[in-house]
Amino acid sequence: MVLRIGLTGGIGSGKSSVGTLLGQLGAAVIDTDLIARQLTLPGGAAIDAIARDFGPQLIAADGALDRARMRELVFADPGAKRRLESILHPLIGAETERQASAAAASTPALVFDVPLLVESGRWRDKVDKVLVVDCREATQVERVVRRSGWTSEAVRAVIASQATRAQRRACADAVIFNDGITPEQLAADVRTVWQRWT
Repeated sequence: MVLRIGLTGGIGSGKSSVGTLLGQLGAAVIDTDLIARQLTLPGGAAIDAIARDFGPQLIAADGALDRARMRELVFADPGAKRRLESILHPLIGAETERQASAAAASTPALVFDVPLLVESGRWRDKVDKVLVVDCREATQVERVVRRSGWTSEAVRAVIASQATRAQRRACADAVIFNDGITPEQLAADVRTVWQRWT
Protein backbone atom coordinates (compact mmCIF):
# COMPACT_ATOMS: atom_id res chain seq x y z
CA MET A 1 0.00 0.00 0.00
CA VAL A 2 1.28 3.41 -0.93
CA LEU A 3 1.48 5.82 2.02
CA ARG A 4 -0.94 8.76 1.79
CA ILE A 5 0.31 11.95 3.50
CA GLY A 6 -1.78 15.08 3.99
CA LEU A 7 0.42 18.18 3.92
CA THR A 8 -1.02 21.39 5.33
CA GLY A 9 -0.11 24.72 6.88
CA GLY A 10 -1.33 28.29 7.04
CA ILE A 11 -0.72 30.84 4.31
CA GLY A 12 2.98 31.77 4.21
CA SER A 13 4.05 28.81 6.38
CA GLY A 14 6.32 27.36 3.69
CA LYS A 15 4.08 24.40 2.88
CA SER A 16 4.94 24.60 -0.84
CA SER A 17 8.66 24.46 -0.02
CA VAL A 18 8.09 21.33 2.06
CA GLY A 19 6.03 19.82 -0.78
CA THR A 20 8.89 20.47 -3.21
CA LEU A 21 11.38 18.82 -0.84
CA LEU A 22 9.12 15.76 -0.45
CA GLY A 23 8.89 15.54 -4.24
CA GLN A 24 12.69 15.54 -4.44
CA LEU A 25 12.76 12.63 -1.97
CA GLY A 26 10.48 10.57 -4.24
CA ALA A 27 6.94 11.46 -3.21
CA ALA A 28 4.26 12.19 -5.80
CA VAL A 29 2.90 15.59 -4.74
CA ILE A 30 -0.69 16.43 -5.64
CA ASP A 31 -1.32 20.14 -5.13
CA THR A 32 -5.05 20.80 -4.59
CA ASP A 33 -4.51 24.58 -4.80
CA LEU A 34 -2.90 24.17 -8.22
CA ILE A 35 -5.80 21.96 -9.32
CA ALA A 36 -8.27 24.63 -8.15
CA ARG A 37 -6.37 27.29 -10.12
CA GLN A 38 -6.36 25.11 -13.26
CA LEU A 39 -10.12 24.56 -12.93
CA THR A 40 -10.63 28.35 -12.93
CA LEU A 41 -8.31 29.24 -15.84
CA PRO A 42 -9.78 30.15 -19.25
CA GLY A 43 -11.63 27.04 -20.46
CA GLY A 44 -11.27 25.40 -17.03
CA ALA A 45 -13.87 22.85 -15.97
CA ALA A 46 -15.37 25.17 -13.30
CA ILE A 47 -15.70 28.37 -15.36
CA ASP A 48 -19.14 27.74 -16.90
CA ALA A 49 -20.68 26.78 -13.55
CA ILE A 50 -19.13 29.82 -11.82
CA ALA A 51 -20.42 32.16 -14.54
CA ARG A 52 -23.89 30.58 -14.26
CA ASP A 53 -24.00 30.76 -10.46
CA PHE A 54 -22.23 34.07 -9.79
CA GLY A 55 -22.76 35.96 -13.04
CA PRO A 56 -20.37 36.92 -15.85
CA GLN A 57 -18.89 39.81 -13.83
CA LEU A 58 -16.87 37.22 -11.84
CA ILE A 59 -15.13 36.09 -15.04
CA ALA A 60 -12.20 38.26 -16.18
CA ALA A 61 -11.74 39.49 -19.75
CA ASP A 62 -9.36 36.59 -20.51
CA GLY A 63 -12.02 34.02 -19.54
CA ALA A 64 -10.45 33.07 -16.20
CA LEU A 65 -12.02 33.51 -12.77
CA ASP A 66 -11.51 37.07 -11.48
CA ARG A 67 -9.69 35.85 -8.36
CA ALA A 68 -9.43 39.23 -6.62
CA ARG A 69 -13.15 39.94 -7.06
CA MET A 70 -14.11 36.41 -5.95
CA ARG A 71 -11.81 36.69 -2.90
CA GLU A 72 -13.61 39.91 -1.86
CA LEU A 73 -17.00 38.29 -2.37
CA VAL A 74 -16.34 35.13 -0.37
CA PHE A 75 -14.76 37.09 2.49
CA ALA A 76 -17.86 39.30 2.67
CA ASP A 77 -20.44 36.53 2.17
CA PRO A 78 -20.15 33.05 3.75
CA GLY A 79 -23.01 31.87 1.50
CA ALA A 80 -20.98 32.77 -1.60
CA LYS A 81 -18.03 30.83 -0.19
CA ARG A 82 -20.22 27.72 0.25
CA ARG A 83 -21.60 28.08 -3.29
CA LEU A 84 -18.11 28.34 -4.74
CA GLU A 85 -16.95 25.32 -2.73
CA SER A 86 -19.95 23.27 -3.92
CA ILE A 87 -18.77 23.89 -7.50
CA LEU A 88 -15.03 23.41 -6.92
CA HIS A 89 -14.76 20.65 -4.30
CA PRO A 90 -16.26 17.77 -6.36
CA LEU A 91 -14.07 18.75 -9.36
CA ILE A 92 -10.95 19.05 -7.16
CA GLY A 93 -11.74 15.70 -5.52
CA ALA A 94 -12.13 13.91 -8.85
CA GLU A 95 -8.92 15.35 -10.31
CA THR A 96 -7.01 14.67 -7.06
CA GLU A 97 -7.99 10.99 -7.15
CA ARG A 98 -7.24 10.76 -10.88
CA GLN A 99 -3.69 12.06 -10.26
CA ALA A 100 -3.29 9.81 -7.21
CA SER A 101 -4.30 6.70 -9.18
CA ALA A 102 -1.92 7.61 -12.00
CA ALA A 103 1.03 8.10 -9.61
CA ALA A 104 0.42 5.33 -7.05
CA ALA A 105 2.31 2.58 -8.86
CA SER A 106 5.57 4.53 -9.11
CA THR A 107 6.01 6.15 -5.68
CA PRO A 108 6.38 5.10 -2.04
CA ALA A 109 4.13 7.98 -0.94
CA LEU A 110 1.41 10.27 -2.25
CA VAL A 111 1.49 13.74 -0.72
CA PHE A 112 -1.78 15.69 -0.86
CA ASP A 113 -0.96 19.38 -0.47
CA VAL A 114 -4.22 20.69 1.03
CA PRO A 115 -4.17 24.24 2.48
CA LEU A 116 -7.52 23.76 4.28
CA LEU A 117 -7.06 20.11 5.29
CA VAL A 118 -8.05 20.75 8.92
CA GLU A 119 -10.94 23.06 8.04
CA SER A 120 -12.49 20.68 5.48
CA GLY A 121 -13.03 17.90 8.02
CA ARG A 122 -13.12 15.19 5.33
CA TRP A 123 -9.41 14.84 4.58
CA ARG A 124 -8.34 13.15 7.83
CA ASP A 125 -10.02 9.89 6.74
CA LYS A 126 -8.39 9.99 3.30
CA VAL A 127 -4.76 10.07 4.50
CA ASP A 128 -2.57 7.89 6.72
CA LYS A 129 -0.48 10.75 8.15
CA VAL A 130 -0.84 14.52 8.48
CA LEU A 131 2.25 16.72 8.22
CA VAL A 132 1.76 20.31 9.40
CA VAL A 133 4.13 23.13 8.48
CA ASP A 134 4.00 25.76 11.20
CA CYS A 135 5.48 29.20 11.88
CA ARG A 136 4.68 32.34 13.86
CA GLU A 137 1.87 34.57 12.54
CA ALA A 138 4.26 37.52 12.20
CA THR A 139 6.43 35.37 9.90
CA GLN A 140 3.39 34.39 7.81
CA VAL A 141 2.42 38.05 7.34
CA GLU A 142 5.97 39.11 6.46
CA ARG A 143 6.41 36.31 3.89
CA VAL A 144 3.09 36.85 2.11
CA VAL A 145 3.48 40.64 1.97
CA ARG A 146 6.96 40.17 0.50
CA ARG A 147 5.96 37.59 -2.10
CA SER A 148 2.52 38.83 -3.18
CA GLY A 149 2.43 42.53 -2.39
CA TRP A 150 -0.76 42.15 -0.32
CA THR A 151 -1.29 44.49 2.62
CA SER A 152 -0.59 43.01 6.06
CA GLU A 153 -4.32 43.53 6.85
CA ALA A 154 -5.30 41.36 3.87
CA VAL A 155 -2.91 38.61 4.99
CA ARG A 156 -4.23 38.76 8.57
CA ALA A 157 -7.80 38.44 7.24
CA VAL A 158 -6.83 35.22 5.43
CA ILE A 159 -5.05 33.90 8.56
CA ALA A 160 -8.16 34.68 10.65
CA SER A 161 -10.34 32.71 8.20
CA GLN A 162 -8.10 29.61 8.46
CA ALA A 163 -7.74 27.08 11.28
CA THR A 164 -5.60 28.28 14.17
CA ARG A 165 -2.05 27.04 14.61
CA ALA A 166 -3.22 25.05 17.66
CA GLN A 167 -6.05 23.39 15.67
CA ARG A 168 -3.63 22.35 12.92
CA ARG A 169 -1.03 21.06 15.36
CA ALA A 170 -3.72 19.02 17.15
CA CYS A 171 -4.42 17.14 13.88
CA ALA A 172 -0.74 16.53 13.07
CA ASP A 173 1.21 13.29 13.13
CA ALA A 174 4.32 15.46 12.67
CA VAL A 175 4.99 19.22 12.75
CA ILE A 176 7.81 21.02 10.97
CA PHE A 177 8.45 24.42 12.56
CA ASN A 178 9.61 26.49 9.59
CA ASP A 179 10.65 29.68 11.33
CA GLY A 180 14.13 31.10 11.85
CA ILE A 181 15.80 28.11 10.18
CA THR A 182 17.96 27.84 7.07
CA PRO A 183 16.79 26.08 3.89
CA GLU A 184 19.31 23.33 4.75
CA GLN A 185 17.72 22.83 8.18
CA LEU A 186 14.27 22.70 6.61
CA ALA A 187 15.46 20.06 4.13
CA ALA A 188 16.96 18.02 7.00
CA ASP A 189 13.71 18.22 8.99
CA VAL A 190 11.69 17.07 5.97
CA ARG A 191 14.13 14.21 5.34
CA THR A 192 13.80 13.07 8.99
CA VAL A 193 9.99 12.86 8.73
CA TRP A 194 10.24 11.13 5.32
CA GLN A 195 12.64 8.47 6.61
CA ARG A 196 10.52 7.83 9.71
CA TRP A 197 7.32 7.38 7.68
CA THR A 198 8.63 5.51 4.63
